Amino acid sequence: MIIKDAKFMLSAADRKGFIRPEKPMIAVCGKSNVGKSSFINALANRKKLAKTSAEPGRTRLVNYFDFGQFVLADLPGYGFARVSKAEKQKWARLLEDFFAEKENIAHVFALADIRHDPTADDITMIEFLYYHRIPFTIVATKADKLPKTRVKEHVRAIASEFKTGEGNVVAFSSETGRGKEDVLSLLDRILLLSEQNEEPAEEDG
Repeated sequence: MIIKDAKFMLSAADRKGFIRPEKPMIAVCGKSNVGKSSFINALANRKKLAKTSAEPGRTRLVNYFDFGQFVLADLPGYGFARVSKAEKQKWARLLEDFFAEKENIAHVFALADIRHDPTADDITMIEFLYYHRIPFTIVATKADKLPKTRVKEHVRAIASEFKTGEGNVVAFSSETGRGKEDVLSLLDRILLLSEQNEEPAEEDG
């Protein structure tokens, strides 16, 4: 897959603003400051498509981007400590409302920092995706922060924590481009599967 002209579409503060695109929709989720914006920018070959910030918790809306063959939904980061309980509840409700319309979601990229054990919030997110049978891939971000010789063991540990196969975890670095081709190849397969699922079944003579 070659992504040439990704662009921002709109933001939604609640379910009334959610879009139901004709194209397949890919969601990106993860805790605050895990590198969602950098991941999106790397896929888009754009430095400032999604706004990055050193301050965690910046994304408080569902931000939609048109990636040509699919729509990408950037979800609010969870697990940021320095916000009010009411704000956390608002974010949680927004995520729940978004995933309640799971028929609109072709796949989820769940981001986790490769350097650290998954948090309780990370595990809750993955358990939620398992429970609702929403297909997902773990993207282990910031792989450039580890020695290359240790990446595989960390991928194995993350897969174990999330109770998934190592093949469902992609070590990724927005700095070096590691894992980008793997994600793009996966997107090709996701879109092909989505296209096949939409084709009407042939009627018997």
